[in-house]
Amino acid sequence: MLNRRILRIKVFKTLYGSELKGSSSLAEAEAQLDASCEATRDLYLFMLGIVSPLTKVAAQRIEALRNKFNPTEEEKNPNTRFADNALAVLLDNDPDFQKIFRKKKFSWDQYDLLLKKVFNSVSSKDYYASYMNARTSSLKDDCRLFIRIFEEEFADNDDLSQILESMSIYWGEDLPYSLTYVCKTLESMANGADWSLPPLYLSETRKGDDVEDDRLFARNLLRAAYVNYSKYGGMVSEAVSNWDSDRLVSTDMCLIILGMAEAVAFPTIPVKVTINEYVEISKYFGTPKSKIFVNGILDKLIQRLAAEGKIAKTGKGLL
Repeated sequence: MLNRRILRIKVFKTLYGSELKGSSSLAEAEAQLDASCEATRDLYLFMLGIVSPLTKVAAQRIEALRNKFNPTEEEKNPNTRFADNALAVLLDNDPDFQKIFRKKKFSWDQYDLLLKKVFNSVSSKDYYASYMNARTSSLKDDCRLFIRIFEEEFADNDDLSQILESMSIYWGEDLPYSLTYVCKTLESMANGADWSLPPLYLSETRKGDDVEDDRLFARNLLRAAYVNYSKYGGMVSEAVSNWDSDRLVSTDMCLIILGMAEAVAFPTIPVKVTINEYVEISKYFGTPKSKIFVNGILDKLIQRLAAEGKIAKTGKGLL
């Protein structure tokens, strides 16, 4: 589930938070990293679990209109396509999904206000009208509808953001990636696949002696940066001419240190890949000038480490 880019970001956040606190041990930092990784899959499960509660909102609304004192013909004979969607039935009857959802003690019961707001928004959209007016129905159609819902209704939902932040300190920035994975799951189910819990690390989906363990990659990267933080930080300060080291953006410092640690500790990862990865991450967590700064300083310091014989890559074209 978690790719290398996401793992680098999680290591960056863990290292940055540890340095800000100034008191975290390496063991504590490693525990936080593991918790952060598991939290992304937990959020994926929580969000996938909204399918049935959202469906129930539609069913309850239909029932309320039917029970009016003087319902219209349309209210007596409503279109129940969404309320009867096959995806909700499939997840409700999936023992594996239900077991792990309950084990995590997840529930949408107390968030009925959000559910109603989301359904009001969904039911006002053209894509929902097209779905409801279609002549035929299928699990594939239901999955495709929910993909649109996950793509359009949750990413910038302030009410949802508040709920997630109250539930986990890790969930605030994990939502986009978790939603993307929910949509991948629905695409698979639309094509007939059964739901299964995704492996936490992508390396768990590959076979072969040459497959590198992603969990070990994240842990070793954190350790290499944590142990060498002061040394690499000193090198960054020395490399920046005409600039007060106290004014260095702390996120940039952390990203450069991570890049140096990765270049030294991972002989099979090309230097260009390492530099590009931390430049990309700097676009989201630094200042407008961070990508230029991180690229220039990281490249300069990696060349220095290579000249000193501290970077040894296995394979051609890795430097």
